[in-house]
Amino acid sequence: MSHDPRSFGKVAVLLGGHSAEREVSLMSGRGVLAALRARGVDAHPFDPAERSLAELAAERFDRAFIALHGRLGEDGAIQGVLELLRIPYTGSGVLASATAMNKLAAKRIWRCEGLPTPDWWPVHADTDWQRLVAKLGNELIVKPAREGSTLGITKVIAHGNNELARAFEEALKYDELVFVEQLIRGRELTCAILGEGRSARALPLIEIRAPAENYDYHHKYFSDDTQYLCPAPLPPALAADIQALCVRAYNALGARGWGRVDVMLQVDAGGARPYLLELNTAPGMTSHSLVPMAARAAGLSYEDLVLEILAHAALETRA
Repeated sequence: MSHDPRSFGKVAVLLGGHSAEREVSLMSGRGVLAALRARGVDAHPFDPAERSLAELAAERFDRAFIALHGRLGEDGAIQGVLELLRIPYTGSGVLASATAMNKLAAKRIWRCEGLPTPDWWPVHADTDWQRLVAKLGNELIVKPAREGSTLGITKVIAHGNNELARAFEEALKYDELVFVEQLIRGRELTCAILGEGRSARALPLIEIRAPAENYDYHHKYFSDDTQYLCPAPLPPALAADIQALCVRAYNALGARGWGRVDVMLQVDAGGARPYLLELNTAPGMTSHSLVPMAARAAGLSYEDLVLEILAHAALETRA
């Protein structure tokens, strides 16, 4: 689908911001900005950490491309600001953004919808760790509930030296809401999605093979050691089933525009079972990012991807 660059008007590319993912957001935003300008769009960078919301209103933007990640960018906060300013924006609305950012809320909705996600338990300083292990098993992963880019996440597979308590303290550096999740061993997959509702479509699956199964912040954005297989080498029927599951998970949270669902595929004698981990409503758009990679496999260039996302910019509420 072709888009007239002039039809977008004056576009703000929101990048940077205040979150722990600022560095990645700057890389994403610069890529988006360059792509829009290369296609003739009147695009301008806007960093909410350096400029006031009054300036955002005064600039009289016609649309906003949200390339912010993490807190105050992906959690419904900036979406609410844009709703008030009546500036159509890319990606999910206030509620879906906030729900997806809170992994506990997302998992609860998926479980209610009958969608598979690893078992979990919210934890706090006086949690009985031994009882938790008895409940969830020996291999666990400790996560901040409202953080991205694997920040603050620790795998715990030994329990002889207060490993869970120390992992909890690490997660607390990023969020006061922490949970422990069953560690699913298997193949790490991700599914990019464009559109919304019945028109939402999944792009080709990507399999991620990180050194020592450690797909951390460094291996996500700066290392060349991680392997990405796109399309993922899976039987076509299984791949289609996982894509359909990811679209269901995306729609269950009310997402729109675009997003990326992360999945673990457990393969054993009982068969192949996918488990939903999280939904990213403003995924990375850097040179190492997964949504542009999946788009290329579907015949969509980085520039065309950015234009398609921008074309679906919208407001949720009527004036």
